[in-house]
Amino acid sequence: MPVFVLAQGRKAGLWELTSTQTFQQAPPGMGAAAQGGGPRTTLVCLTQEQIDKYGAIVPQARGRACEVINVVKTGDGMTADMVCTGPMSGKGHMESHLTDADHAKGKVHFLGAIQAGPNAIPIEWTAESSSVFKGSDCGNVKPLFVPEK
Repeated sequence: MPVFVLAQGRKAGLWELTSTQTFQQAPPGMGAAAQGGGPRTTLVCLTQEQIDKYGAIVPQARGRACEVINVVKTGDGMTADMVCTGPMSGKGHMESHLTDADHAKGKVHFLGAIQAGPNAIPIEWTAESSSVFKGSDCGNVKPLFVPEK
């Protein structure tokens, strides 16, 4: 799950996002995946719509019912909450801050549960990210879905 790129006064366009996810509490059977698997780098297209609505690229729900609420944009960053219902339920807190005009750092901390049959298994994870602006043209990279809420 990509964290997000701060966009308060930011440039719309292509960003390179590197994130590392670690589990403080992982579901049983995750084995090495619970350690996060190391950094993951992806290209993300930040749109003006995302800038206006969130001030950041928000984590993608990937089929889960998640919404981003309590968005607070500041001069050098943003904070928000992510609330998920369904097979993965819980609440996350996200933040992102500029380090300069072309770089940002972000973090999401999520605490909740994953439904496994009749049981709800506790889960807790943190994802930290850094991002670099690559240019105003997104090329082949399609913008991510912007949730209604």
